[in-house]
Amino acid sequence: MTDADTTTAAADWQAWQESWDRQQEWYMPDREERFRVMLDMVEALVGTSARVLDLACGTGSITARLLARFPDATSTGVDLDPALLAIAEGTFAGDGRVAFVTADLTDPDWTAALPHDSYDAVLTATALHWLHREPLADLYGHVAGLVRDGGVFMNADHMIDETTPRINAAERALRHARMDRAREGGALDWAGWWRLAAEDPALAEPTARRFEIYGDHADGDTPSAAWHARVLREQGFAEARPVWCSPSDTLLLALK
Repeated sequence: MTDADTTTAAADWQAWQESWDRQQEWYMPDREERFRVMLDMVEALVGTSARVLDLACGTGSITARLLARFPDATSTGVDLDPALLAIAEGTFAGDGRVAFVTADLTDPDWTAALPHDSYDAVLTATALHWLHREPLADLYGHVAGLVRDGGVFMNADHMIDETTPRINAAERALRHARMDRAREGGALDWAGWWRLAAEDPALAEPTARRFEIYGDHADGDTPSAAWHARVLREQGFAEARPVWCSPSDTLLLALK
């Protein structure tokens, strides 16, 4: 048995998946509703046997929900985070419908690592706010080149409308008050989750590497949904608009 096999056998990847979900739900209690609408739009526009690129896939949250709902779909997950990819690869080990690729989405040649030249759908959630506007616009150009004609791209993320500062402040204050109450009840936040990951023998080394790559947290931008829609059209999509939103998040769909 190799060292990698020993690590995989020693880790409870499903438990880490569930822990990641709970930590994310601390920030986004409507996260599952957002995923449901995303998959509704996959079904509506490209069907249930879609070839999907799970962009900045993390632990494979989108892939897990995609395959549970559409068993005939396939997914390629791409990310740079070694710790989250370790969880994803451990979770989906042996599933021929899933492949994972390590790539830096700011590298102009990142698409060369992918196993396919085109996809029915490219999906991402709570990830691209790590990028500033210029590299994000460049990334959208690469995504447009990967999505087939008639295919879709969906980005679910924080998209802030800066023309409504009082609404934004009130929403943020309420959301953070609820988060504080959940923390007092034992909910695990981002920093706490990563502390636990660093203590797990299977994740300690990849967790250390991920902090060398990313630092503590995102320093990117959260432009408005209107900005995302405009840039996606400029980069080659025919239509783009929100298909779901909460007071703090938006699911934006672009059709090639």
